[in-house]
Amino acid sequence: MYKNLWAVAVLAFAVAVGTLQMTVVVPLLPGLARHLGASPTTVSWTLTAGLLSGAVSIPLLSRLGDMYGRRMTSLVALGLLVAGSALGALSDTLAPLIAGRVLQGVAAPLLPLAMGLVRQAVPARRLPAAIGVLSAMIGVGSGGGMILAGLLDGDHRAVFWALTGLGALSFVLVAAVVRETPARAPGRPDLTGAALVAAWLVCLLLAISKGAAWGWTSPLTLGLLAAAVVVAAIWVATARRAESPLIEIPMLVHRRTVGATVASFLLGFALFAAITTVSAVAQGALGATVLQVGIYLLPTTVLMLVVSVLAGALMRRFTASALVTAGSALVTAAALWLAVSRSSSADLYGAATVLGLGVGLGYAALGTMAVEHVEPAKTAAAGGINALVRVVGSSVAGAVGAVVLAAGGAGWSFGVAAVAALLAALFAAAYGNLARKQPA
Repeated sequence: MYKNLWAVAVLAFAVAVGTLQMTVVVPLLPGLARHLGASPTTVSWTLTAGLLSGAVSIPLLSRLGDMYGRRMTSLVALGLLVAGSALGALSDTLAPLIAGRVLQGVAAPLLPLAMGLVRQAVPARRLPAAIGVLSAMIGVGSGGGMILAGLLDGDHRAVFWALTGLGALSFVLVAAVVRETPARAPGRPDLTGAALVAAWLVCLLLAISKGAAWGWTSPLTLGLLAAAVVVAAIWVATARRAESPLIEIPMLVHRRTVGATVASFLLGFALFAAITTVSAVAQGALGATVLQVGIYLLPTTVLMLVVSVLAGALMRRFTASALVTAGSALVTAAALWLAVSRSSSADLYGAATVLGLGVGLGYAALGTMAVEHVEPAKTAAAGGINALVRVVGSSVAGAVGAVVLAAGGAGWSFGVAAVAALLAALFAAAYGNLARKQPA
């Protein structure tokens, strides 16, 4: 039993470290623009590149984990995180920094891989708690990234060296403590599918991020949006015919998993939109330092961790979909609070507390909601889909948030986050009821 607990703890640490790289860049962007002499729009691709890499890597490495072993695949992801972090720390220009961010993004699949490892190692009665802890590490890592950047005074070199050390420590711990899963799925990795997913996501996010500058009705913007739709359609068609697709489309839209899929996308969007807008408000209107931004978000990080510890007990009394619904409702309340009032530190701390409760509850239960109705051999694939749509939601939030902030201000940005969280609550409730009423 103690070995299993140590394995869960080590995997939770790995997931948190892998998630740090997603948000650690957010408060660094203004300083990077000055340091590299680049425009904010150009520098923002240091954030987008990591998210895009993660979006593609999640289904690809989840599939490789099912085929060749989740422990080995997790070690590969951590090794690339270490390499990318070291490259970023040594970079003086934008191109190698973006390349380093691409390598860092490969750590995004650590959550679904860890879920697969835990399901093989932990008794069924302890599984909801274990998956809840792993899922909550996404929120802990997200908030921790902001705090890490602040503690290191916004110095991108120091931040990337810290990620190098944390990644190396995690690599050693996983190699020493975690055992390999025995299950192996047949087939080959769907590299064509990975390329198609990367292509349509790049087209979509480039159009969203540059649409305001190019013009929303310009041929380039409309062409990229059309290309995203066409390439996405080609990907769906090829995935349905592939023997071992990157993403199993039936699982993506199955009535018993689609609620978790949509809710994960919307919660990922809401969380990322909220924390990036908090960073902008704190540094802009309140004149906060990078460290102070992290401190404002400290209640969010702490409460995500606390809620994750209680998630197992809660899921023995309530369904996963009910907890996701409640968590999403709390996120809605936090975003609405900041949409209406954000002129003082008390507003930021209060809303961050509610946000932490909501995201911690929602993320912890989403992990169970995503995998509870699939066979054990498909756990990593189902978790991969759930993590994929969450990262895509985060990516879209980064692009949409920048446009909304520029056009309408922070109030509108928080309002968009509130709408996304409200829709997540509605989807989780509706599809949770549907999954319980209908046969598998």
